[in-house]
Amino acid sequence: MTDGHPERRHGSDRRHSPRGGRRPGDPHGFSPLVLVADEDASNGARCVAILSKLRFAVAPAHSVEEAVTVMRSVHPDLIVAHLRDEPELRKQMADDPELGEIPIVTMTPANDDPDVLIEEIRAALRRH
Repeated sequence: MTDGHPERRHGSDRRHSPRGGRRPGDPHGFSPLVLVADEDASNGARCVAILSKLRFAVAPAHSVEEAVTVMRSVHPDLIVAHLRDEPELRKQMADDPELGEIPIVTMTPANDDPDVLIEEIRAALRRH
C-alpha cells in the first residue's frame, strides 16, 4: 500500500522492460512489430490497416524523424517505408549504431497490390 492506495499492479513491474516486438516470454507465432513510415497519410493508413487486419503489431510514423524516434524506443522487427523516404532512413540508421540492421521494405508502384506487399514483408522477416 502506497500513500493509502492499494497496489494495483498484478505481477512484476515492467515499466523498465523494452516494449513492442517479440519478448522472450511471448508465445510461438507472436506477431512481429512493423514500423510504417510514410508522410502520405492515406498510404500509411492503408498499410497500417492491412497489417493490423493480418495481426501484425504496427507502429505508425508520419515522418523520417518520427520513425527514427519510434525505432529507438520500440526496436521494430521491420520497417515499411515509401521509396522517397528510404535513403534518409538508411542514412539515419547508419549514423546510429543503436538501430542496428533493421530490414526495410520499400513501398513502390510494383508492390501497390496488398498481397504483393504482404509477401515482401513476410519474405523480409524470414530472411532477418
